[in-house]
Order: sequence, then C-alpha cells, then structure tokens
Amino acid sequence: MSAGMIRSVAQGVTLAVRAQPGAKRTAITGIYGEGAAAQLKIAVQSPPVEGRANSALIAFLAETFGLPKNQIEIVSGELSRSKVFVLRGVTVSQAEAKLLSGHPAK
Repeated sequence: MSAGMIRSVAQGVTLAVRAQPGAKRTAITGIYGEGAAAQLKIAVQSPPVEGRANSALIAFLAETFGLPKNQIEIVSGELSRSKVFVLRGVTVSQAEAKLLSGHPAK
C-alpha cells in the first residue's frame, strides 16, 4: 500500500482516489501514480452528472470499509477525477487491511 494514498488525520484517515466514471460496474481497479502522489483507482458505474458519481463513490467506500455513508466525506476534488475522502473513525492500519483483504463485489 502506498503511504501517499492513505493518511492519518485527527478524525480518521484520508484516502486519495482517482475516479473513472462511466464504467460497467463500480470497483477498485488498481493504483494510479506512485509514492506520495498515489491514488486508489476506482471505476464508477454512475456518470459524473449532478454529483451521481460522487454519491456512488461514497456508497462504494462505505460498503468497502464497513462504514455508514455519513462517516465518509469528500474533502477535495468534488468536480475532479482526483478526489480526497475522509473516512471517520478508521485508522491507517484498518484501512490498509480492508483494501488488502479484498472488497465486496458490486
């Protein structure tokens, strides 16, 4: 796991994501970039229209990390493919374990 992708913050962790809207299904597809600039690449089924892709990403991350949707928030990149989410109440090690152990298929 790249140190730049998941970072500890006071309320939990931040997760850097590179969204790919318009996919056949929502799924983690790999890592985008390297080192401090690395982002978790997620294909999103919803189009980037009226916040639908952002809502789909929040729902997917909630399911992946076992969190209620209200514990996940976009902190930057709302209108960009590169986004940063805060996951409240999660540690870096918990986040890495969830990503390494696989994630539920949609």
